[in-house]
Amino acid sequence: MLHGEEHSRPGRPRVRRALRTVHRRLREVRMFARAMVSPHHPILAQIVPIRRCNLACTYCNEFDAFSPPVPLAEMQKRLNRLAALGTTIITISGGEPMLHPDLDEIIRYIRRHGILATLITNGYLLTAERIRALNRAGLDYLQISIDNLSPDETSKKSLKVLDRKLELLAEHAEFAVTVNSVLGSPVRNPQDARTIALRARALGLTSTVGILHDGSGQLQSLASEHLNIYRELLQPRQAMFSFAQYDRFQENISQGLPNHWHCRAGGRFLYICEDGLVHYCSQQRGRPGIPLERYTREDLERHAALEKPCAPYCTVSCVHQTAMLDAIRQNPRQVLLEMVAAREQRDPGYRPPALVHALTWMFLDGPAKRVLSKVALRLLRARS
Repeated sequence: MLHGEEHSRPGRPRVRRALRTVHRRLREVRMFARAMVSPHHPILAQIVPIRRCNLACTYCNEFDAFSPPVPLAEMQKRLNRLAALGTTIITISGGEPMLHPDLDEIIRYIRRHGILATLITNGYLLTAERIRALNRAGLDYLQISIDNLSPDETSKKSLKVLDRKLELLAEHAEFAVTVNSVLGSPVRNPQDARTIALRARALGLTSTVGILHDGSGQLQSLASEHLNIYRELLQPRQAMFSFAQYDRFQENISQGLPNHWHCRAGGRFLYICEDGLVHYCSQQRGRPGIPLERYTREDLERHAALEKPCAPYCTVSCVHQTAMLDAIRQNPRQVLLEMVAAREQRDPGYRPPALVHALTWMFLDGPAKRVLSKVALRLLRARS
């Protein structure tokens, strides 16, 4: 039940959520269009405002129990630099970023730059008022991972503890919420992932399933029971143009197979630690380890072009996703065909909708291709 002013007008949060969704989708279109025409700006940067966490999950190597928050002024300097490099999405991670006393102002500052703002949290500190504050700050996306049904020595991020937090998010959040469940060798009860995913969907939240990696972000293939649940949780009715529909990375990982791709971390994806250093990702800290204030467009191009030996068995999905956008830019016809094939494999009765045929004609085959590219470039000069 809503409280205060919203209690008497229960439809208002729903209307605001719908309006925010429309605005967010328009900004995502701009992000996508820019990625198609500009190959050298960061699509996504993950930034750490605090390394400290209020939990101590045994599989996690991204936290400590003592680090202070990065001062707001320093965070603003780093965000200014990311904006100057052309970054289109910034994800706030940790540690537990909700421990940062100025988190809302960090989100506002990201949004002032016209950048999409995403938050990764363990969810423990969410309350109805904190969710409303995140609404006011302008948060676009929130991701929360739930590892099991009841807390154990591996993880305290359990549905038993967090179910009420999910209800609060479903009730109050005007931003998009994704609940991620996990599979992999440290998970004792793989059936928990199914229960968590179904609970999230019942609340109207998006659900995903991830595969746990080792301490360097490398593959841990799934046992048969885990693999069956992973495939069951893929949603064949998802929207055609979603990352899940082209998730060959995770499919190969789930079977212990390498992926043959070019990792563009250090260019299209950046990870900025609490010390302000740029790394390829959270699992490759120290490479290249250059201070963000000295990171240049030449650095973006050079590190994006480098071959990474960790790439074939990498499990870091956000890096995969930025690579997928570049794959669309470089070979749209092949990617479109593979997306349709993936959908048909999950749903044998699937037939591509008229929209797919229209996009094929407009962007791949038809005379409108050059005109649309020019229009996109013109629109990209306007600030979102």
